[in-house]
Amino acid sequence: MKDLELRTIKSQLNPHFLFNSLNSIRALVDENPERARTAVTELSNILRASMKVEKFETVSMRKELNIIKDYLALEHIRFEERLKVNYEIEEETLDLLVPPMMLQTLVENAIKHGISHATTGGYLDIISKISGLNHEIIIRNPGQLDEESQHRGFGLESTRQRLKLLYKNGAYFAIHNLNDKIVEATIRIPL
Repeated sequence: MKDLELRTIKSQLNPHFLFNSLNSIRALVDENPERARTAVTELSNILRASMKVEKFETVSMRKELNIIKDYLALEHIRFEERLKVNYEIEEETLDLLVPPMMLQTLVENAIKHGISHATTGGYLDIISKISGLNHEIIIRNPGQLDEESQHRGFGLESTRQRLKLLYKNGAYFAIHNLNDKIVEATIRIPL
């Protein structure tokens, strides 16, 4: 039953991600055909990687970061200087296991609901560190959540479900306003 539920959640992630990426590329086709060709190459890299990791319940943080970097390269073509990324990745977290495509989904949400709405864009912080007996992953982006948006949306709900299925009550996920300008999503996975 657990395997079936995980496969169902994973199968919903790919179409969601694919449609958003194709819309990004579509926006480039007339504007800058050379960049659109580059974006198609980035998308094929992401899809190839996601098809490989979908076979596993978990992947290394290193593999997940590679997918995120390919995705951000694709989005950087669309947002140019409006998208700035800051990585704070502790070396000892790179071999720790995380659910595949989960962080990519949170990064995608951060861009869609944060960076894309800020006229000047902003920083996307991606943090991976050891905190006590947990692997802590933090995604920060500009924006503000209202009370209702903290609990809705496919990406957030799939993150909650996947963590619960894999770690029971041992994992933690929350998204909140860090201050009046920054939204923070935090995941803690037991070591």
